[in-house]
Amino acid sequence: MYKKIKFSASAMCFDWLNVKPQLNEIENLKLDYLHIDMIDGNFVPDFTMGSSIINSLRSSTDMKFYYHLMVDEPKRIFESLNIKKNDILTIHQEASKNLHSDLVEIRNLGAKVGIALSPGTPLDSLEYVIEDADNIILMTVNPGYKGQPLVPQTLNKIYKLDELLKKMGIREKVSISVDGNVNPKTIPDMILKGADNLILGSSSLFDKRNSITKNFENIKKSIDSVI
Repeated sequence: MYKKIKFSASAMCFDWLNVKPQLNEIENLKLDYLHIDMIDGNFVPDFTMGSSIINSLRSSTDMKFYYHLMVDEPKRIFESLNIKKNDILTIHQEASKNLHSDLVEIRNLGAKVGIALSPGTPLDSLEYVIEDADNIILMTVNPGYKGQPLVPQTLNKIYKLDELLKKMGIREKVSISVDGNVNPKTIPDMILKGADNLILGSSSLFDKRNSITKNFENIKKSIDSVI
């Protein structure tokens, strides 16, 4: 955490020929979470890590995991994951036929409850479940592939969610994550709109022009410009 902002390093952006050194570098920076994207090729295109790879990462680090399941009917794979207390387990509103039931199951597993919304999904889709959440991911790109351009309308969506949570009196309980094109140029606006958990991927922490450590320094500088 830095100035009350939390950070999640996106594992899908690892250089998979050099995972261990990169994981060690992230651990040394004391980032809050290792962000685990699971994509099934059905809910959105492409595929990412399966449970065997994810559980192998789990055995190699003491970091808390922030699971982001971009899969249809996510409850079917809960048992394949090594969920630990204080992990965040996030599922998409659009992918679950019985969202509330699945959120209850996440709580029963001991994880913090997360809900993700794609850019085109309105906030009012959360009306009857938002109080069950600990964290909400607002996708700022369309889910599926890394390195996509920011969907500009999502910035106002961050602000509206922040205002809604404040109005409901649950802002201190529910954190707002942003996922997609989160980088030193976009971070200031995201924070000013209300984001407090930054999911860092190919355009920021894993920008190949610099080391992970140097990239994180640049991220903190962008936060300094607004806090």
